[in-house]
Amino acid sequence: MAGRINDDDVKAVRDAVPIDSVVSEYLQLRNAGGGNLKGLCPFHDEKSPSFQVSPSKGLFHCFGCQEGGDTITFVMKVDHLSFSEAVERLAAQAGITLRYEEGGYNPAHQRGERIRLVEAHQIAAQYYTEQLDGAEAEIGRKFLAERGFDQAAAQHFGVGYSPAGWDHLTRYLRGKGFSDKELLLSGLSQEGRRGPIDRFRGRLMWPIRDISGDVVGFGARKLRDDDNGPKYLNTPETAIYRKSQVLYGIDLAKKEIAKSSRAVVVEGYTDVMACHLAGVTTAIATCGTAFGGDHIKILRRLLMDNGSAKVIFTFDGDAAGQKAALRAFEDDQKFAAETFIAVAPDGMDPCDLRLAKGDEAVRELAEPRNQLFEFAIRQIVKNYDLETPVGRAAALDEAAPIVARIKNSASQHEVAVQLAGLLGILDTQFVVRRVSQLARWARERGSGGGQGPAPARQAQAYDTAGPSPRPSGPALNLRSPAHRTERELLKLALQHPELVSPAFDAYGADEFTAPPYAAVRQAIADAGGAEFGVPDPPGYLARVREAAPDDAVRAMVTELAVEAVHARTVDEGYAGVQLVQVRLRAVDRRIREVQGTFARLGAHAGPEQAAAVQNELWVLQQYAQSLRNRGADAL
Repeated sequence: MAGRINDDDVKAVRDAVPIDSVVSEYLQLRNAGGGNLKGLCPFHDEKSPSFQVSPSKGLFHCFGCQEGGDTITFVMKVDHLSFSEAVERLAAQAGITLRYEEGGYNPAHQRGERIRLVEAHQIAAQYYTEQLDGAEAEIGRKFLAERGFDQAAAQHFGVGYSPAGWDHLTRYLRGKGFSDKELLLSGLSQEGRRGPIDRFRGRLMWPIRDISGDVVGFGARKLRDDDNGPKYLNTPETAIYRKSQVLYGIDLAKKEIAKSSRAVVVEGYTDVMACHLAGVTTAIATCGTAFGGDHIKILRRLLMDNGSAKVIFTFDGDAAGQKAALRAFEDDQKFAAETFIAVAPDGMDPCDLRLAKGDEAVRELAEPRNQLFEFAIRQIVKNYDLETPVGRAAALDEAAPIVARIKNSASQHEVAVQLAGLLGILDTQFVVRRVSQLARWARERGSGGGQGPAPARQAQAYDTAGPSPRPSGPALNLRSPAHRTERELLKLALQHPELVSPAFDAYGADEFTAPPYAAVRQAIADAGGAEFGVPDPPGYLARVREAAPDDAVRAMVTELAVEAVHARTVDEGYAGVQLVQVRLRAVDRRIREVQGTFARLGAHAGPEQAAAVQNELWVLQQYAQSLRNRGADAL
């Protein structure tokens, strides 16, 4: 029976390790005011940071998913550890020796499985680095030298060498007290004819660390021709290693990624090394798998979904690299950050580029220039003969559905215009309408019993079953200027109603393009409007919360009521700008609708109908011009 950790030692661990230093290993924290810190919650997906840490109290709480507790609780939840395992990990960080009750402490039997597997990997990593200095590892040192990496570089990244014998590491770890079962569970050993043998033999070894810095796996590079295994052999899936959830180099890059709001995604271990040594210390790589949704979650927490953040993908110029870029584009909409692609001259990877042209060329490569969506579309259309109508039509058929997947309508329109130019189609509006139609069909499929693809369901703008707009999914896009302005206006209406009333109360819910924002606008109207907030702010917010149709809208009201307004000076001038921008975008949308109606009517419209449409169009255009010229005075 495992011994219970002494209560005084648990308290000592809790007091010794600051909660903010632990949490910041997993996500970026920023000042939330009042001595608190905030970040994107690691326990659920969110667009706005609702996860708060109180260093003075040693507690965390997420206002989105309601997870909360102390430092030990956080480590238990984020790494799926037992209470004892979490305490043991934190004690190791703090240098505290734990006392165990109920019969003493036997490290071989009383430590949790995850702790034991991580320890085995830490010892293995040290063992491999020591072997790199031996005579047998000359071939490995030569491999590194040929790629521009000296001994200091190898040490910095923990590169090592696995001896070519059958069970060198296995026997070494047995001598450290690890059982055969633990060695097999760790993935460091595998079953042989007469028991466990080393999984990695005669290879160059890269330790793969999780975001907290623990070694959880290895990437092993083949060095000899008589090695019949794959070029790269990775640790198999284990209790501590999931290749879809780890990024090589994240432990070294995380602080700079958070600081600079930029990440560079490369394809291999040597590319990460080359980038870091060249000064691009935000470089990370996947471990034998495509860049996917779980990797995005890791980066989002570090980037804090900053709308100005940038993620740059570097891929080889060959067919495999192009395919990888298109796969990355599939997930582009999951980022709030802008995504770019970088392809080196002659299709070289960063490691080769550094050898051929030096560090400056690598730094130049990592600068964001070509947006990922533009590259993806170009890769599609280049397969068609754009000199012929048939070729242009076929290219449009394949590219238009890609553009239609862009959820931000403003971005979608802009890319559709670019697509028309790329294809050489003079009728730009034809392409724009085609993309819009495909997007609308996708939304309709998404609302028809849930049969459509998830992205289509998320992009649905309104639920028309009820009397007022309701959120139908995560349609917010932090890169959308429209959504940012709508959010600011709603924050002003909730926090400073005196600055926007009475003009705000004349705005309809349909002037807010994001469904959650439209729902909040409707709740304000149902509560009597912003004018009631001027004499009684606390009662006004309570009424708006009560008027919210469900918990999701109520939570959004609370969030907007406490989130800071993004202006140094919050005054009537700033409020007027937000009012005008929201109204102007709504008017411009209506102008486009009326123009579309007029174009569809064409010669079939009667004189009275045509005159009515033209008159509405003229009035709208005059109002839009007045808003642009006179600002808030035109409201």
